[in-house]
Amino acid sequence: MKDMDEAVIEGTGNIARVLFLSVVAAIGGFLFGFDSGVINGTVDALQLAFDSDAVGTGFNVASMLLGCAAGAFFAGNLADKVGRKPVMMMTAIAFIVSAWGSGIAADSLQFVVARILGGLAVGAASILAPAYISEIAPAAIRGRLATLQQLMIVIGLFAAFLSNYWLAGISGGASALLWGGFETYQWMFWMEIIPASIFFVALFFIPESPRYLVAAGKLDQAKGVLQSLSDNVDAQAKVIDIKSTLIEGSKPSLGDVISKHTGKIHPIVWVGVGLAALQQFTGINVVFYYGATLWQAAGFTEENALLQNVISGSVNVVFTFVAIALVDRVGRKPLLLVGALGQAVMLGALALLFGTAGVNASGDLMLEGNNGFYALLAANAYIAFFAFSWGPVMWVMLGEMFPNQFRGAALAFCGLVQWSSNFLITMTFPIMLAGIGLGFSYGIYATFGLIAFIFVRKFVKETKGRTLEDMSRDVQHQGA
Repeated sequence: MKDMDEAVIEGTGNIARVLFLSVVAAIGGFLFGFDSGVINGTVDALQLAFDSDAVGTGFNVASMLLGCAAGAFFAGNLADKVGRKPVMMMTAIAFIVSAWGSGIAADSLQFVVARILGGLAVGAASILAPAYISEIAPAAIRGRLATLQQLMIVIGLFAAFLSNYWLAGISGGASALLWGGFETYQWMFWMEIIPASIFFVALFFIPESPRYLVAAGKLDQAKGVLQSLSDNVDAQAKVIDIKSTLIEGSKPSLGDVISKHTGKIHPIVWVGVGLAALQQFTGINVVFYYGATLWQAAGFTEENALLQNVISGSVNVVFTFVAIALVDRVGRKPLLLVGALGQAVMLGALALLFGTAGVNASGDLMLEGNNGFYALLAANAYIAFFAFSWGPVMWVMLGEMFPNQFRGAALAFCGLVQWSSNFLITMTFPIMLAGIGLGFSYGIYATFGLIAFIFVRKFVKETKGRTLEDMSRDVQHQGA
């Protein structure tokens, strides 16, 4: 099977349908981004509404990430049992309920419960969308299609920033009253109900992943889906090829990540875990979760700080398109290497600027002269490096690098690590900000950028243009 012509195996026919299905799945990424970004403009309002201290506020912001870690872990295994599509539909419902609950919460406990539910949905969407896209996409364009996940994440972030800015502009601030006697921050959360409802309805129009169907023994359904994806595909041959990468008589399960030969976790899973953790340890979500707070600390007004978020969101979107243009041309590994170094340099510049900044009479951080402008440039350059490399490529790699037999299980572990790392960074940033300041904090994140570069050079293998089945066999032959 390995020597079969790739065009016969993968097919390149019905690109319009493949694109449609990929976009629908990636709406989960939009909600992932919106849900992550909406909190940005509500931090101060939540602190006032719930009368919380710095640690309490940090937990209110980071609580969603606990749900994300659990959602990513359990969704991967559940998707192997019942399918990708049913679990994505569950996530859409959870998004709707969480958005309503976050806005209507009367205290921190209710808010945290609602955010954890939203986190379960975000965590599930974060791994199911790239897995589903990878499993329906032809190898030649798989990277570009899988990058739609990150594009939708950053569009979701941008939409949340723009929505927060627009709503705060109407009312005069996140804590001000808006429509129906509710505060603006509540409406910021409720805006998410619209795209979440669209996601739920759209999911009725997509089929189950053909690779899940083969694993579940539903071979005729798998053939039908494969034929609908490409007129050129030899569906029967492709089903046999997929089946050859699965363990005969054994449905995929969480235990498959442990090698039957060595009794240890497969090395490829550890590579995925490293990618997942390092994407977070370079501090990207500090910029997005605490962006408004960060720029106010640098001397910007609340209105201007929210505007800086809109600018940063725009940079993120634009450079994600750069990733789409490059990922299937230059490959995954080169983008990860360039991105890691670029992020390290820009974070180092921010560490220097904030580390040498003065303070005003109130003890607040102040960037003097042109340093505020330089910090803005460095922060947006950092976002640009992330947006065309680690942002999308990490998700592309996780969606395609694991064998068919334990893709869901491996994604469960990597998703757990990714969101746990996100929680750790988000929870500790306010404490670091108060304890060692922005300068040293950014210095730590810059160091992780260098570690990420070394990790990719040593452990990551290129996956550009290869079929999922070929990569599955590589792992099997390694006896890993």
